[in-house]
Amino acid sequence: MRQKRDSKFHIKNTAYVFMFPYVLLFIIFILLPVIAAIGLSFTNFNTLQIPDFIGFRNYIGWLTNDPTFMQIILPNTIVFAVVTGPVGYILAFFLAWSLSQVSKVPRTILALILYSPSMTGGVAMQVVWKVLFSGDRYGYVNAKLLQLGMIDAPINFLQSSTWLMPIMIVVTLWSSMGIGFLAMLAGIMNIDQSQYEAAKIDGIKNRFQEIIYVTVPNMKPQLMFGAVMQIVGSFQLGSIGVTLSGSNPTPLYAGSVFVTHIDDYGFIRYEMGYAAAGSVLLLLLIYGFSIVARRLFIEKD
Repeated sequence: MRQKRDSKFHIKNTAYVFMFPYVLLFIIFILLPVIAAIGLSFTNFNTLQIPDFIGFRNYIGWLTNDPTFMQIILPNTIVFAVVTGPVGYILAFFLAWSLSQVSKVPRTILALILYSPSMTGGVAMQVVWKVLFSGDRYGYVNAKLLQLGMIDAPINFLQSSTWLMPIMIVVTLWSSMGIGFLAMLAGIMNIDQSQYEAAKIDGIKNRFQEIIYVTVPNMKPQLMFGAVMQIVGSFQLGSIGVTLSGSNPTPLYAGSVFVTHIDDYGFIRYEMGYAAAGSVLLLLLIYGFSIVARRLFIEKD
């Protein structure tokens, strides 16, 4: 009996040892910065002088005294997140399901191809998208449109208040096949094939019904994880507009979203207290959407 107790104690301690590096890194790089941001959000701080406590003035400024945020930045953020979030999520699931239908070797190659933009997004934007949408006649899109006679002069896409947001959405969808996509693919591949056979016996007649009644119910944890990752990515990837246009704020704030507005105040204007308040509001917004996603995909016992 004592030997069993010692064995359990040893296993428990071993688990704590393996957890310690993760917990330490989580505290240093996530928990402490969040606590620091919350504390600084109640201050006037310019990175040089000692923070001056001003209460909720920064939050009031974001929500009532910042017309650029309320009239341009927030609508841009909502449009960007609503389009790239659900569309990117559905696209990730569809591609994961499609890859699950092919054999191992082409599936591995195609999964790597689809996942690679999420790893090299910044470099790819500089090399591929800025060349495609270059504002002179040597840009591939402008050259093709001029060749077809659709335009008379090159369009400066990346400096245009009309075109910048649509291009941001396209680039984001192109690079949205990240870790959530891989989780969905793994979830689909781990479903017991006998369930599909049983479903056919029970009257399932096509692939769409298989997805609804077999695939989705068996991979709700992966779907929830993918949803959370897509939500976080949709709010964070707004910096794509700054990368493409080369300026923050973007021209006429056309591609500016919540995260770039925070960067503008924090790293350009050095109003760190105000930027910290914005980051807390963004955190709360992401957390709210994550709760909705959790309620959709987690079954109640």
